[in-house]
Amino acid sequence: MSEAMNGVEVKATAASDVTGYRSFELGGFTFTRDEYFAQIAWRANGQQLSHKMSADAFLRAMMRDVAWGFFYGWVNFDPVIGTRNRYGKVDLYAGAYHPAYKDKGLDHTETFESPQIMATFKAILDDWTNEGFDPFAAPEETQTSWAGRKNGHNRAAIERQRQACRRMPGIEGDTELRTDAGGYAVNRAFADVPQDEPEVTAEPGFEQEVHAFNLFAYLSRSDVTWNPSVSSVLERSLCCPTTEEYILPIKHGNDRVEWFVQLSDEIEWEVEDKHTGAPRAKVKMRAGDVAAMPADIRHQGYSKKRSMLLVWENATPGLPDLYESGALKPNPVEF
Repeated sequence: MSEAMNGVEVKATAASDVTGYRSFELGGFTFTRDEYFAQIAWRANGQQLSHKMSADAFLRAMMRDVAWGFFYGWVNFDPVIGTRNRYGKVDLYAGAYHPAYKDKGLDHTETFESPQIMATFKAILDDWTNEGFDPFAAPEETQTSWAGRKNGHNRAAIERQRQACRRMPGIEGDTELRTDAGGYAVNRAFADVPQDEPEVTAEPGFEQEVHAFNLFAYLSRSDVTWNPSVSSVLERSLCCPTTEEYILPIKHGNDRVEWFVQLSDEIEWEVEDKHTGAPRAKVKMRAGDVAAMPADIRHQGYSKKRSMLLVWENATPGLPDLYESGALKPNPVEF
């Protein structure tokens, strides 16, 4: 049967009498889940193929894909399943960047209009996320009710809006600062972070031009993990700070260089070749470290304690094409 999600048709079956979950179709892909696993199926080379993921890992990955608007480049749910943002359209692939599937012709890729795949992914999240489970939260902060039969929903969690300013939080008309008044409590891991704000005295007439805020206090009140806010915008330069705990639920494949500044604590990164997944490097970043993730890699982070990371993005239009064509080298510096 078909239904509408945000005005876009979504193909879904009736809820299973056994598990209570619905199944979904998107092009040649089908998505089903049971008490523990999400299963993605497709046909390739005359064969019916399927791939399983633990349902919680699948939901955490899909949550980021939806919240980021498919982000830039590749969002690998795991080594087999993922999406590639083509900015207006999105590739959904299975095995396309996994050598064992690719070499045997068992991979499958389809390209969808962004609203179509977004509506389907949102419908899956809505149906498969049980009451009490927050796919945006660290494991310690959410219940384990992702498992088992269908049990309610948690729309408040999956419908969070990513904070994205046009200039800087706190300037009139832009993103509000995270405060007690806004309902954002200081996270348990950042109880020692000072909450005082800088005092700014601007010349009359420049009150909306001169501004500062306490970035550490802002981040200490983040109620999500691995979800960058956009906290300052200068032409095509975006500063996107975030708090990280446990595991980045996806392996992010870059289509441009991505700069990291470790603001607190520690993150370990596993870096792989973007197309094959072959290991490239392991990077341990401590507070004060700066690293550039090249345009030809995928990466996944591990943070044993909630940490603060500043991600700098270059949002120049056409940048992915310059890297893919070889007009720009994938690494920003040669030593």
